[in-house]
Amino acid sequence: MAPSATAGSSSPSSGAALTGAQAQVKQNWEEFFNGSTDAAKKVSLLQNGEQFQQAIQAQANSALAKSAGASVKNVVISGSQATVTYDVTLGGQPALTGQQGQAVLEGGTWKVSGASFCQLLALENGGSTSGLPPACGAAGASSPST
Repeated sequence: MAPSATAGSSSPSSGAALTGAQAQVKQNWEEFFNGSTDAAKKVSLLQNGEQFQQAIQAQANSALAKSAGASVKNVVISGSQATVTYDVTLGGQPALTGQQGQAVLEGGTWKVSGASFCQLLALENGGSTSGLPPACGAAGASSPST
């Protein structure tokens, strides 16, 4: 059985078997960004998801969001946080490669950080943070650098 990676630092997952924690981060990250995952499940996989429920519901009706996904390439865990390197996909094809985000361990579940979700919402909004959910201000999101 693989050693737990919830404490201390773990090595990157590229080219190596994932630890249990890394595998959970990967699975939950990809499920959250899968266009066919229902809104209630997405809320449960997002840090402070209840605060983003309205935005997640709006995304559920978006043709773009329904065709979007994520392919996790690397997970590095440090304590209760993880750095996730992933590609954003549209229709199964890479659209944005080498993106970085954060996952957090909340209530025993690895979740997409609110800040990472807000950064992608801003990107979808042409880099503008106007019109983003109020929770994005609390999550410390800023527009991603291009």
